[in-house]
Amino acid sequence: MIIKKKDTVLVLSGKDKGKKGEVKSVNPTKNKVVVTGVNMISKHVKPSQNKQGGINKMEAPLDASNVAIVCSKCKKAMTPKIEVTGDGKKVRVCRKCNQPII
Repeated sequence: MIIKKKDTVLVLSGKDKGKKGEVKSVNPTKNKVVVTGVNMISKHVKPSQNKQGGINKMEAPLDASNVAIVCSKCKKAMTPKIEVTGDGKKVRVCRKCNQPII
């Protein structure tokens, strides 16, 4: 999976299309990402001795194919390409400006 935690992404489809946010968590086995402030759902919580019940707002996972990484240099959304450096390390590189994504 080329999307990592703390990447800035743009939502490409769904009810939150066009929104930008930071990746909160990544689940590569299910190909899902959780983005802050995107795909908000209401979760009904039953009260217990330690917690108060009510309706909580929280982010639901999105499919990783519905988001694109935003380059920090050129501020454009794209799918990065992976290049191998001289010392054998893999680096994600922007397709628009050819700068490494940090």
